[in-house]
Formats: sequence, structure tokens, C-alpha cells
Amino acid sequence: MRQAHSTKWKASTQPRKQRKYVHNAPLHLKGVQLHIHLSKELRQKYGVRALRVRAGDTVKVLRGTHKGKEGKVETVDVKNARIHVAKIETQKLQGGSAKYPLRPSNCLLTALATDRRRLKHTPAQAAAKPAQKPAPRASVAGQKPAAAAPKKE
Repeated sequence: MRQAHSTKWKASTQPRKQRKYVHNAPLHLKGVQLHIHLSKELRQKYGVRALRVRAGDTVKVLRGTHKGKEGKVETVDVKNARIHVAKIETQKLQGGSAKYPLRPSNCLLTALATDRRRLKHTPAQAAAKPAQKPAPRASVAGQKPAAAAPKKE
């Protein structure tokens, strides 16, 4: 039976309580379980050790029966904290195949899906971006607006 997520729960040494806490967590906290380590090249480039996995990322499997295989992430199952990678499937007894769910902790990010907003807050991005002064505000009641620069023709 699913119980409400407890915000007062701190920690327990009992594995069953730890598993229960993760299982009953709301989706915005389960997303933390979807962080995945970056390869050494990406780690140096972006200055970040791990990022949340997204569909379109390329990952390499480090553990399990599919160890060493590489492919693009097709879907991310936030509820069960699993990812499905292209070309990593299991064979059914009746024939056919099904996607094999992988834990993100058993994978390594080798290439990121292109998205400019994704790495907006990383230290490397912040250092590369020059500090900008805020634009002057519009006129306040009783003050004249700043003179506009003449147009070039």
C-alpha cells in the first residue's frame, strides 16, 4: 500500500525503510535518482560530475548482462527510475523482443542531447559568460526617460 511521503523522515539503518522511502517519494524527488555520471571528457568540458539523464543522450552500460553496449536513451521512466536504451532488448519466450530497463547508476553518459538550457547553471557555463549589467529601467513617475541614441542611416 502506498503511503504519503514523509518530509520528517531523516534516515534509517534498515534497508527496508530506505527502500520504502525511495519508493514512496514524489516524482520531483525521484528525479534525483536519475542522475548519471559523465565521461571524463564531458566532465572536464562542463565542470560537472553528473547530470540528470534525458531522452536523446548517449550512454554506455557499465554493469549487467549488457555491459559494454552503447546507445541512445529512448525513454526515461521517472516513476521506476529506469531508462530504456536503443538496441538493448531482451528476448521473449514467445518470440519477439522487449525493451530492457536499466538503472542510470549502471551507465555512463558519453554524449549529451543538444539543449542550450540544460547546462545553463554549470560552473563552466557561468565562467564563460561575462557578467552583464542590468539594463536601465524605464522612467519612474516624475523622471524623464534616458535619451535614446541617434539612429545610424
